[in-house]
Amino acid sequence: MKTQLELARDGIITEPMQQVATNEGFPAESIRALVAKGEIVIPCNPNRPAQKAVGIGTGLRAKVNASIGTSSDIVDLDLETRKARAAEEEQADTLMELSTGGDLDHIRREVLAATALPVGNVPLYQAFSEASKKYHNPNKLDPEYLFELIERQLSDGISFMAIHCGINRFSIERVRKQGYRYGGLVSKGGTFMVSWMEHNRQENPLYEQFDRVCGLMKKYDSVLSLGNGIRAGAIHDSHDRAQMAEMIINCELAEIARDLGCQVMVEGPGHVPLDEIEGNIMLEKRMSGKAPYYVLGPLPADTGAGYDHITAAIGAAHSVRYGADLICYITPAEHLALPNEADVREGVRATRLAARIGDLARYPERREREKQMAIARRDTNWDRQMELMMFPEAARKIRESRSPENSRTCTMCGDFCAMERGISLFKDDIRGDKCGCQGVVEG
Repeated sequence: MKTQLELARDGIITEPMQQVATNEGFPAESIRALVAKGEIVIPCNPNRPAQKAVGIGTGLRAKVNASIGTSSDIVDLDLETRKARAAEEEQADTLMELSTGGDLDHIRREVLAATALPVGNVPLYQAFSEASKKYHNPNKLDPEYLFELIERQLSDGISFMAIHCGINRFSIERVRKQGYRYGGLVSKGGTFMVSWMEHNRQENPLYEQFDRVCGLMKKYDSVLSLGNGIRAGAIHDSHDRAQMAEMIINCELAEIARDLGCQVMVEGPGHVPLDEIEGNIMLEKRMSGKAPYYVLGPLPADTGAGYDHITAAIGAAHSVRYGADLICYITPAEHLALPNEADVREGVRATRLAARIGDLARYPERREREKQMAIARRDTNWDRQMELMMFPEAARKIRESRSPENSRTCTMCGDFCAMERGISLFKDDIRGDKCGCQGVVEG
């Protein structure tokens, strides 16, 4: 079986490519050409044919990923399936199932059954979790079991995998030689892999046998997401030598993966101050040959716990503006607790809004909906406003909880509504084609 990348190179427009073209409003041939270049990926494991086709990459709307999963403290399958459905209801584009507690095979399969979204995961989570249970020491993980597990997860229908291939002896040595890390290592999979390598004095098998990794991903046409296990967990660690070493390696591996016919994207960067985000995106795009960039956060401050969905939304908007393609959401529970269903909803909403803000800056031609919203507000057309809003139910709930005496206004201004009074001053000057809009001002 050929991958989407290989079929695109053969000049074939597949059904997933056609679906992406329809959803994005682009010619199917344009999508095919960018898939062929590796600038667009489509997570679509054929073992799960009912999932939505989602395009990630150059020229497309920035996508939002929601992450769910159990922990060693909280194992509640019903909660996880509710969270999966909540993420889909809130219009997330992809889902990551990141469980580390409970029957991980069963949880994964139930989550896959609960949503039509493409689902990704981090295979190292289950690998080290099961090694801990079996040997009471995750450093005793058998590399052969890791590869067997990757295939088992792929056979279940996982459509993209964050695999930590860029951690190797060289990148670990950068951490040691620079002599400090304010935020330490914050990636669970990355930290366990570093521990395994140090304990066993061996190279990372995912790096050492990278062609084998690509072979498995190709077999199921799953997207390889090159994980950033040495990402910065503090803005003071942003772009240190260790992080950059891993980014360089991941970008090299992205090129190798494409040459092998494997769909691939690169992950990064974690905690990054606002003034460094543009440079980070530029480096990833240039070094990887414009591989899609899956951005975790980024969080431009370390002190926003409780509101880190807002911290990350600020970073995400800037990231999308400069070229990020897939944004992993952050919830209000980040750095504090396992997210609940309400956290998932809030995280998806904040990240969708951030992605839209970034897209509007990146693609000025896509601002028509904003103009129509402005016209509806000007005309105090509340029904039309609700049609155009990203979150109409939340808006309606707020408005109905504080209903105005005059239904054309709101209780913010009441009788002193600037829209109601001000627009009448120029009603003969700004109606119709003079302002380039379709709205007609009522008297």
